[in-house]
Amino acid sequence: MNKDQLSTFNPNHLSGSSPSDLRSHFQGESFFIQPVLPAAKSSARQQVLDRILDKISEQDLLGKSYVEQYLRHKYRRNCKSNTLRQAAISLEQFLSFFAESGNTVLEQLSREDIEAFVEALQDRGLKPTTVNTRLRGVYAFVRFLIIEHRGFDYGLMERKIKLKLPDQLPRAIDAQHLDQLLSVIDNRRDRALILLLLRTGMRIGELLNCRLEDIDLTEQKILIYQSDKTSVGRAVYYSKDAQQALLAWLRVRDPLKEHVFYGRTAKPLCYEAARAMFNKYLHKAGLQYSTYTLHCLRHTFATDLLNARMPLECLQVVLGHTSLEVTRRYARLSDKTREEEYFRAMNRILKGEFDEYDQCDR
Repeated sequence: MNKDQLSTFNPNHLSGSSPSDLRSHFQGESFFIQPVLPAAKSSARQQVLDRILDKISEQDLLGKSYVEQYLRHKYRRNCKSNTLRQAAISLEQFLSFFAESGNTVLEQLSREDIEAFVEALQDRGLKPTTVNTRLRGVYAFVRFLIIEHRGFDYGLMERKIKLKLPDQLPRAIDAQHLDQLLSVIDNRRDRALILLLLRTGMRIGELLNCRLEDIDLTEQKILIYQSDKTSVGRAVYYSKDAQQALLAWLRVRDPLKEHVFYGRTAKPLCYEAARAMFNKYLHKAGLQYSTYTLHCLRHTFATDLLNARMPLECLQVVLGHTSLEVTRRYARLSDKTREEEYFRAMNRILKGEFDEYDQCDR
């Protein structure tokens, strides 16, 4: 069919025609119109990268082209959206400080510049963990420059600066406070969300991204195909009270929604909404000054399992820790064996129950 034929073609003449009739009608005809394919929808990660690059392009940033190359490099390595954001923030802050210090060429970068940047962040009152995050971003960028471009000194990577962080204990929710909190949760969705966090040890991001097909109601199991933090998949299990709360929520939730916990749109419930919900119940339970967070539910889960004698190696897998040393922090917090031995020994001391084998050189 040529252009002239197409201009006089009336599709109404084909109404009621069968597919075979249509095929015979167009047989031997050639169309000049090519099918138009819908534009491929960019991924969420691609959209994040595009927004970051657009923002950087609008700035008068020293070494801007290097930053763009680096961020695309991280994107190709399949880094997560939040990793891209954190890298961009760290480099924007560092390169702005570097330029404000009178430098005009990125190749002039020295260890003293990095040290001065750390001091500037500390003077702003940033937490040591935040400063270390910014430092990791800077050093990763420097390493990229050394490998990919000439003119950068490899000595920058020697004796890297790193702030010493306090080795804090994870904070679990007190048993009495936990009872107070659970007693005031009257919403089905909220109760299911909080009990699943408490009984599975899932990170809040992992639970908010959970879909219906990820849950095995028969085995009381949830499959996390990709960890929110480590990108390593694992299976977690939940208890009877969490099962009851989940079933109660499933009976009233919108069955057309993909995620177990959703917001007003088709997207999953956001972290800010979940945090606001948790804080609302803290106030309702009279715990508004406790400084508990949603992550404390994960700490409480780990503490309770250790107190119930779960082996550290098993707990490590359930929590999704890549290092056993991270899991071992909970043992320092809740080692019942050590606690029992202490009070047993102290009772003997207070009662004066010594024998000849208890004497030590003084």
